[in-house]
Amino acid sequence: MKLITFDGGRVGRLELEEGTVIELDVPSTREYFERGGDVRETGERLQYADVKLEAPIRPKKFFHTAGNFADHHNELTAVDWSHPVHKGIVFFQNVDAIIGPGDDIVYPEGLTKELDYELELAIVIGKSGKFFGPDEADDYIAGFTVFNDISARDIQRKEMESGVFSFSKAIETFCPIGPWIVTRDEVPDMHELPMQLRVNGEVRQQGNTNQTRIKFPHLVAYHSPQTYSAGDLITTGTISGVAAVQPNPFDFYLKPGDEIEAEITGIGTLRNRVISWEDRYGEPAPQRVDW
Repeated sequence: MKLITFDGGRVGRLELEEGTVIELDVPSTREYFERGGDVRETGERLQYADVKLEAPIRPKKFFHTAGNFADHHNELTAVDWSHPVHKGIVFFQNVDAIIGPGDDIVYPEGLTKELDYELELAIVIGKSGKFFGPDEADDYIAGFTVFNDISARDIQRKEMESGVFSFSKAIETFCPIGPWIVTRDEVPDMHELPMQLRVNGEVRQQGNTNQTRIKFPHLVAYHSPQTYSAGDLITTGTISGVAAVQPNPFDFYLKPGDEIEAEITGIGTLRNRVISWEDRYGEPAPQRVDW
């Protein structure tokens, strides 16, 4: 099943082949999972072409994982970080930075000159729980969505002097997810999903979930002492090919006007455009307040 949020927070089941949306009688996809999927239809059917998709879920908590894909982990050695990016690095994403499919990523030129992309698979947690092992973890995996981890590398480089990072990935609009949630039953093998990110049609990242160093049930179990709520999200790490590792990163960093397509086979394609601060707000971007 493909769960969507659309038209001001309505929830629906998307029948993509038929081009129809079946509205569900629940105020959010997060509550859908809190109810264990025991949700009725409203009886309303809509044409998919007529609805405006939004971010498919607004989680209570958004756990972020770093360094999990082998190829990306290896290429990070080319970046001038002050500390290595270990696979155990975990931080919370800013849920207020979430945007949905078709929404614009606003380039805050006063904050960063090194705007990067990172295609990731995000796991949707289906029920509350804590302190469980990998053998139990699959019962907590309710579905998947696409995540593009937009990152300000110049800010991240400064953060990495302490060996951690968060601000660089948590700025307004830096958290596109979507276009929908694909439920677990529609994904036969979550460790065999081709992944590709394109900028203006050019392939920038390419990989597969079979390249992870830590399998997803183990990852879900690892986070569980932090206590899950139904509808929480966990990212699984990015694949190789980010701009920061290129010989000349400034040939690859994002800029206003760029169109990004983040695709995971079997899950969906998340499309977003980068726009300038002035295009969004009609005034020059504010300068960063530093200390």
